Amino acid sequence: MAEKKVSILTAFKTIIWPRRKLVLLGLLLIIISKAASFVAPVSLRYFLDEIVPNKNYDLLKVLVAVVILSFLIQAVMSFLLTKVLSIQAQYMISELRAQVQKQVLSLPIRFFDNTKSGALVSRIMSDVEGVRNLIGTGLVQLVGGTLTAIGSLVLLLGISPTMTLLTFIPLVIFAFISLKAFKIIRPVFRERGKINAEVKGRLTETLGGIRVIKGFNAEEQEGKVFEEGVERLYNNVKKSLTATAFMTSSSTFLLGLATTGIMMGYGGYQMMQDNLSTGEYFQFTFLLALMVAPIVQMSNIGSQLTEALAGLDRTEELMNQISEADEKDRTIVLSNIKGDMSFNDVSFAYEEDKEVLHHINFEVNAGQVIALVGSSGSGKSTIASLAASFLSPDEGQITIDGNDLSKVDLTSFRQFLGVVLQDDFLFEGTIRANIMFPKPEATEQELLDAVNSAYVNEFTDRFEEGLDTLIGERGVKLSGGQRQRIAIARAILANPKILILDEATSNLDTESEALIQKSLTALTEGRTTFVIAHRLSTIRKADQILVIENGRIAERGTHDELIAKEGRYYNLFTYQARI
Repeated sequence: MAEKKVSILTAFKTIIWPRRKLVLLGLLLIIISKAASFVAPVSLRYFLDEIVPNKNYDLLKVLVAVVILSFLIQAVMSFLLTKVLSIQAQYMISELRAQVQKQVLSLPIRFFDNTKSGALVSRIMSDVEGVRNLIGTGLVQLVGGTLTAIGSLVLLLGISPTMTLLTFIPLVIFAFISLKAFKIIRPVFRERGKINAEVKGRLTETLGGIRVIKGFNAEEQEGKVFEEGVERLYNNVKKSLTATAFMTSSSTFLLGLATTGIMMGYGGYQMMQDNLSTGEYFQFTFLLALMVAPIVQMSNIGSQLTEALAGLDRTEELMNQISEADEKDRTIVLSNIKGDMSFNDVSFAYEEDKEVLHHINFEVNAGQVIALVGSSGSGKSTIASLAASFLSPDEGQITIDGNDLSKVDLTSFRQFLGVVLQDDFLFEGTIRANIMFPKPEATEQELLDAVNSAYVNEFTDRFEEGLDTLIGERGVKLSGGQRQRIAIARAILANPKILILDEATSNLDTESEALIQKSLTALTEGRTTFVIAHRLSTIRKADQILVIENGRIAERGTHDELIAKEGRYYNLFTYQARI
């Protein structure tokens, strides 16, 4: 399937047209600036042919004053142009980054399962950077350069039509080469964005896993992987530089042919024939330079605009992804819930034809605790993810208070959801900020209640900064048990109706586990709770236990019922008891 490209018209509608007033102001400023740039070359003819030969001192003073004023106008217009458009372009970049980040956060979990976080960071931060040329000085200079070239051409035709047409032929050839080169460069720039995202993604993973890398003495191995990535990036840049160098060398020869060969040869001949005065010759030379300069500049700006469109291609790919909020069937808005949930013949596959859950059926009433146990990879976490609406079933139906979850507005559902995940993810910052993450407006008393309930105070009281202690990236300065207790305090503060505890005691030592079990009893009271646990001693009081094996429910019942059956659960429980 061919990659969709953003057209100039689309870019105009989405980027330029909403900011048309600023762009028009920029165009006005550059028109004034370019008009002022004609003063010096036009006045040169009068300076050489009339003022100097006639020794007209009064007219000389006027001419010098007018030329100086023209340069002052150009300087002021240049400052205002940068002030107006360059700053607006940077604002647009920040605005667009915020829009892309918001769109990315709205995408379903499956998207993130298949996309590197580092690659997404690159696409959010880097791909939009070049778009500044669509609203910044690049676009306006392109238009201004075109107007300057046209104005210069008109004046040149007035001096010598024949010499103008002769010098124009190499410029047309150069323009043709440039257009061909831009078509070649755009896919290269697009591929560069992709490679750049991959390299940054791997670098992000490397820095995040530095302890694993050093623990296995794999620095050299990771270095080689990164070297391969930057070499691919180098080869891509080499392609674009080669195309750009060809354009530059072509412009050097063709513009040299126009200015030197034709100007000196044909222009000198016309002066010898008295068909061209000295003033007209120099005026023609300066006007030609005025016309050629923006043409050369336009080739560079064209390259920038090509890069901007390539970045916009990749940005549009993200913006066109269907977000969770855009799913048209989700029309049911929940203002409150009891917490009754059921799975009706639910099947799910991460990859086509590779089901991980097969026809799951169970019900859990509001306020009950349902425990999911089984060997690793049996499907426990997938069931929890489906209950949390992170995933949607491929077959069957999940209901919340009788409502089909696939038709429920996710924002309205997740306001009643709380999660404590296996990887106990914490943000860089303070312990206080991490606990208050789901409820920033919480009172100090609510915070302290959550801290005490999760026994976080048991270790924060020993810290000099207490709850304001900085914990480092992903809570690296804390132990696994401490991180887990903070995650549980966060869930307590959120006060959810439905709670997902995915291996909530997996990282705890015996002492911490005993403390947490007390807090979990209070946390789960009156809440529909899904508990995934390898330590079966922690789920004895669950209202219902589901034993999951190979994506199916192998057994179900209370702890006592399952022990009495002496089946799979009995074997797991007695095995752990012996350890």
